[in-house]
Amino acid sequence: MLVYEFVSNGTLYDHLHSRSLSWGHRLRIAVETAKSLAYLHSSVSIPIIHRDIKSVNILLDDTLTAKVADFGASRYIPVEQSGVTTMVQGTIGYLDPMYFYTSRLTDKSDVYSFGVILVELLTRKKPFSYMSFEGDSLVAKFVTLLAEGTLLQILDPQVIEEGGIEVEEVAKLAVTCVKLNGEDRPTMRLVEMTLDGLQTSMDHIVDGQVVGEFEKGDIAINPPSTNSAERNNDDSTRQYSLIEEFMLSARCPR
Repeated sequence: MLVYEFVSNGTLYDHLHSRSLSWGHRLRIAVETAKSLAYLHSSVSIPIIHRDIKSVNILLDDTLTAKVADFGASRYIPVEQSGVTTMVQGTIGYLDPMYFYTSRLTDKSDVYSFGVILVELLTRKKPFSYMSFEGDSLVAKFVTLLAEGTLLQILDPQVIEEGGIEVEEVAKLAVTCVKLNGEDRPTMRLVEMTLDGLQTSMDHIVDGQVVGEFEKGDIAINPPSTNSAERNNDDSTRQYSLIEEFMLSARCPR
């Protein structure tokens, strides 16, 4: 008989899209989820790839502590291997495009899905159904706006109101996580450390007010300053256009 912890407060999806969450809670939930995935990838004897990370599979307890759930699609990756070839499973909108096209599952597939979670937390938009006026998916639109320095167009107003300069760093981290080439994505351990550092340094929020000097203009999200970086971002945008039929082919989660 298996015994599971009872988590009574619903899912991240429920709280984010039906009720809303403060920016402080969102960042903390991101840190806790990253810690869980980093543990699965690098702290167990045989690494485990979750394979279906999405906001519906992140449960919240009475104190809004995040619990990663639904390991039905998870796979072990032998320590001596970097990945396995397997039947594709996951949810459109969160699913790693390279895994979708090649059937090659690696720890970087979870990193991609987690990057989508970060985008979802920042925008409060649904990855599986969002489509811009130009026909872009949520991830493609987010990447484009960051490259153009106009990310305010898509950020959740509550994030703009409550967040500080760490919002820009989380946005940049999200874009790094969803790079098309898995080898260009960070490990979950690095993602965890980055988010943990941002949470530690974040301005404290008391009674809904930001303590310290911060103006909305601080989240201008400037485009990269070097020509090479601009070319890389342009390449990322073009690469995502190649997978639109995949990213936009479903309108509801599995």
